[in-house]
Amino acid sequence: MTRVRPSSARVGGDGAEPETPEPAEPESPMPESHLPESHLPAAAESDDAESADTADAGSITDSDSEETDSAPALLGPAQIRALAERLGVRPTKQLGQNFVIDPNTIRRIVRAAGLRPTDTVVEVGPGLGSLTLGLLGAAERVVAVELDPVLAAALPATIAAHAPEAAAQGRFALVHADALRVLELPGPPPTALVANLPYNVAVPVLLHMLERFPSLERVLVMVQAEVADRLAAEPGGRVYGVPSVKARWYAEVRRAGSIGRTVFWPAPHVDSGLVALERREPPTTRASRKEVFAVVDAAFAQRRKTLRAALSGWAGSADRAERILRRAGVDPGARGESLAVDRYAAIAAAAHDEPGAVPDGGRRQHRERRQYADRDQEPTP
Repeated sequence: MTRVRPSSARVGGDGAEPETPEPAEPESPMPESHLPESHLPAAAESDDAESADTADAGSITDSDSEETDSAPALLGPAQIRALAERLGVRPTKQLGQNFVIDPNTIRRIVRAAGLRPTDTVVEVGPGLGSLTLGLLGAAERVVAVELDPVLAAALPATIAAHAPEAAAQGRFALVHADALRVLELPGPPPTALVANLPYNVAVPVLLHMLERFPSLERVLVMVQAEVADRLAAEPGGRVYGVPSVKARWYAEVRRAGSIGRTVFWPAPHVDSGLVALERREPPTTRASRKEVFAVVDAAFAQRRKTLRAALSGWAGSADRAERILRRAGVDPGARGESLAVDRYAAIAAAAHDEPGAVPDGGRRQHRERRQYADRDQEPTP
């Protein structure tokens, strides 16, 4: 079987969209799914004129544009709108739905993900299946997690129509669930996460998947540009905060590109960004992840205050916070935004050596974490 192998993330060329052939009705069995089978008629042909409106997504070379006979046929703008109309789907702000309608952007994301032919990819929020089809052309297996019941019911038929070979080989699986509640996935452990994450829950979903599935080696997510900046921010930066620190507990994090607004339907009011993460071992510490994250939450709940003051609720008093900080080799007069994740791990570990119970924050800290979490969630476009 021939698959489209990912190349470098470089983008170039004229960005012309190849004509998408009319998909045939599948003869193979429906792909593996956690839902009953559903039937969809074949999608309409793409409209080249509509695709031209998505030029700011970046372009590709002629060699990147070629589709092999067995590669899944990607969806164009007209096909996506026609499919949504047949399903009676209108993208909702509540679920953070903005569908990618430009095939060149899909190819760009797949290349940037650096997938291997042996990868098992988990995709959160596949929507109408645009990115799912691209991932099936580069990886061994794709497991899609979709919350919307209508979209979840329709996706297996879309895969069968546009990627019949992958469907017949059982290389696609669907989980109809809230990604924040997913505790296991069917089949082999996932090795990569690639997703256009719903903007309203992007950070919680990313952190949950990293924590729950340690087999994830590489991640590429598309999120709101502001959230991408936060995730990739370095200590000392203005936007460095809880997402920045917690993501680095699991992985190295970097910005991997920008995505314009017109490649989405509906077009959001903000730009988007790609964030790449590569798994590494967490900092060496006697403290647990939860203990370290409690320190992080406390430090940024009152980020304008010194750590001595900000951690007083977590430690039980300002004096005890200062003793713990000095034991960890951290200046009590510093602020949370100046510390890397290993310093937070050192603070949590130092609390074990301070007389008294290891602080967990208690009710006061719980309220502070909730207040900070509410402020720190990315705004919905």
